[in-house]
Amino acid sequence: MPESVPTLLNPQYIINENGEKISVVLSMSKFEELLEDIEDLAAIAERREEPTIPHVEFIKELKQDGII
Repeated sequence: MPESVPTLLNPQYIINENGEKISVVLSMSKFEELLEDIEDLAAIAERREEPTIPHVEFIKELKQDGII
């Protein structure tokens, strides 16, 4: 069974006087990973309406451009 997100992040919580979680503390590395994920998701969302091409055509274009 995969680990849950909180387990993977190993967060520490700051609670108020009522015992309610009000903030979370993460390691810098985990925080930076989350920021990268958010940036990736934003880029995907921005491009979701762009036209797509078949994989074979994409490979052909890469070869024509000398990339592969």
